[in-house]
Amino acid sequence: MTEHPTPQGPRVTRTPQPTPSHGRRAGGMGSQSQDPVPDSPQDPVPDGPPERGPDRGGEQTDPLQTDRLQYLDVATRRIARGMDLDETLRELRRAAVPAFADAIIVHLHDPLPVGDEKSAAPVVLQLHSVSRKPQAPQASPSPLLKTHPLHSDIAERVRPDAAGRLSKLLLAGRPAFGDAPGIAPAVAELLGPLASAPEAIPPGRRLIIAPLHGRRHVMGTVVLLRRSDRTPFTRDDLLVASQLATHTAIGVQKAVMYGHEASVADTLQHTMLPSSLPEPTGIRLASRYLPASKTAQVGGDWYDAIPLPGSRVALIVGDVMGHSMTSAAIMGQLRTIVQTLAGLDLPPDEVLHHLDEQAQRLGSDHIATCLYAIYDPISHRLLIANAGHPPAVLLHADGHGEVLRVPPAAPIGVGGVDFESVEMHAPTGATLLLYTDGLVESRETDVGTGVEALRTSLRTVADGHSAPSLELLCDHILGAMVPGSRDDDIALLTARFEGFPPDSVGYWHLDPHPLTAGQARRLTRRALRRWDLESMLDSTELMVSEVVTNAVRFASRPIALRLLRTDVLRCEVTDDSSQVPRMRQAQPGDEGGRGLFLVDQLAQRWGATRLSTGKVVWFEQQIPKKPPKEPSKEPKK
Repeated sequence: MTEHPTPQGPRVTRTPQPTPSHGRRAGGMGSQSQDPVPDSPQDPVPDGPPERGPDRGGEQTDPLQTDRLQYLDVATRRIARGMDLDETLRELRRAAVPAFADAIIVHLHDPLPVGDEKSAAPVVLQLHSVSRKPQAPQASPSPLLKTHPLHSDIAERVRPDAAGRLSKLLLAGRPAFGDAPGIAPAVAELLGPLASAPEAIPPGRRLIIAPLHGRRHVMGTVVLLRRSDRTPFTRDDLLVASQLATHTAIGVQKAVMYGHEASVADTLQHTMLPSSLPEPTGIRLASRYLPASKTAQVGGDWYDAIPLPGSRVALIVGDVMGHSMTSAAIMGQLRTIVQTLAGLDLPPDEVLHHLDEQAQRLGSDHIATCLYAIYDPISHRLLIANAGHPPAVLLHADGHGEVLRVPPAAPIGVGGVDFESVEMHAPTGATLLLYTDGLVESRETDVGTGVEALRTSLRTVADGHSAPSLELLCDHILGAMVPGSRDDDIALLTARFEGFPPDSVGYWHLDPHPLTAGQARRLTRRALRRWDLESMLDSTELMVSEVVTNAVRFASRPIALRLLRTDVLRCEVTDDSSQVPRMRQAQPGDEGGRGLFLVDQLAQRWGATRLSTGKVVWFEQQIPKKPPKEPSKEPKK
């Protein structure tokens, strides 16, 4: 059968012209139609329940009843296995036409109800799809059974009268014959004015209206029709229609709930992923996230980039095992925990250790993998630890992809695991690739094979002379590695190391004593003059003096003074005291308490962060732009 969308949204389906059947008696269903083409040879659509004439005092043979039960068994199993709305109704149409009826018309509640709450809004039925058996010569002239036009003869949108026969039929939830007493108004209300036209409905019991009644809601209706040259429906056929409608309603309700849960989980996951990446100095970042295919549930993949003190950056990627709303929720909790731990400036192995402890508190059945790396653009070093995650890949400037050998400990949530941090050189111009297993693993490919395929794809995009932009690199990787249908979601984080040029960094260790502030001012003055920033001397010396003086008061070991020149001038003062200074309002008679107030007034930004070995106080100033040089004026001759 082929499907045709209607202008307003419904689809109309045609069934191929049936071929003659074998082994059926003349006048029976087998002589009129052949089964629709099944999706798989292992589960074909049956020929349909055997047809016979009008009931005669309940006469029935066991073989006929057996055939009917076999048909229902196969048909209902096909309907029940659908995972989405369209698939469920497609299986219904294939099971019904032409095996059980010559045409089927499906209307659905608009909008489809979700959950158990009942809505006070009036019921509205929207035409979803129509499927007709191709018209044979000398066939019934009924317009409802004509192949052309495809949908113009059916009511697109139906608003049942609350006191009408159709509403009562929907509430009762039981199918009815089209010739039942008092049913004609319901047929006309559902199918439109055309149903009241002469010969619109074939004579006799050749129409069944079956409500789609879920556990608590009306989901829609199904209309089944037979042409006049075919045996009418019987009481047993009414039971068959009731079973088809019941299983379809349950399938529709399941599809609606599944789609609603997937939508909520997908929204939840996207809101928990970073809306944008930071733009720290010395590194460039780009990312991609691809959800799983529609046939799979949402996963728990996440990534993050967190600026750290000292111009460092934490790069994280993780994956919560499982595909459900719970996985997305656990992902959000773990990401929040990682952000909190990153703020403590812990090494990667300690971050994973504390994350493992917190994951166990969330529940023993929550397992996740995680890779945590810290990049220092000043020392050009990378510190990385792995908790059961696929290995990171370092793309060198010459196009060579290196798999970083970091010991992969057990996943997060197992408990009692010793994680190990590995430090390595981070060459300028190299690109670090962090990803989840959905990029390199599938049903046909293991992780090792997928990682090698990733390295091969990286060689094709890098020409050895100029590295591609990170956005193009991400698109190339996903285009080369990701198939059209995915069983798992994918998170990809790329980081290109640019580093700091050595001549833009000033770094000194100073012993804490009363003359340290003056020494810090002299070092700052020399650096600013070397960088041609004399216009910033006064304000910078004043702020450096105040911050260093505060550090000398509490430090017991040498303090560190660092100046960084990028598009801003950044000053960092580190000491071994964990007491973080806070700005307060000094009274007129106080001798101190005004240092941070001055910093707050003069600096563009400032802050204080606790470290595992003390604290760092920093401030930034915007470097003034140099005015353009005026062209030299030549003397007039």
